[in-house]
Amino acid sequence: MEYVCDAPDNLTWFRLVSEGEAAAESADMRHAVEKHFRRERERAAESFQPSAAVTFIEQDINKEAYIKRAMPLFLTLRDENGAALVTAMLPPGGQGGGGCIIVGPGNADPYPDYAAAIAALGRHFGLTLDRASCYPYRR
Repeated sequence: MEYVCDAPDNLTWFRLVSEGEAAAESADMRHAVEKHFRRERERAAESFQPSAAVTFIEQDINKEAYIKRAMPLFLTLRDENGAALVTAMLPPGGQGGGGCIIVGPGNADPYPDYAAAIAALGRHFGLTLDRASCYPYRR
């Protein structure tokens, strides 16, 4: 995981960077982030176009960097003990509008308990992460 930013109440946002981390997040949070992570990683890998000016070994290095830039950001909010609280998927690089999903354990609504932490993540990326556009299971 990579540190992203701090949030109120001693909470911290981290980026999930590997399939193993996404799998652990899915197990901890009882939702399908692993499936989405794999699908988006595969989609980014398929869109990679290597430069003709690099060697075979350099091509793989460039590919991993490209995938990291091209795929959406998968993030986890953790408490001071490392417990997973909220999972977020933001557009690639945290840029642009739309394409955000934010859920709690079992796809529950995280906004009642973690609105301030979600707002801190939004400020970090310059995005508005409101419940109406980011929580997909609202009724």
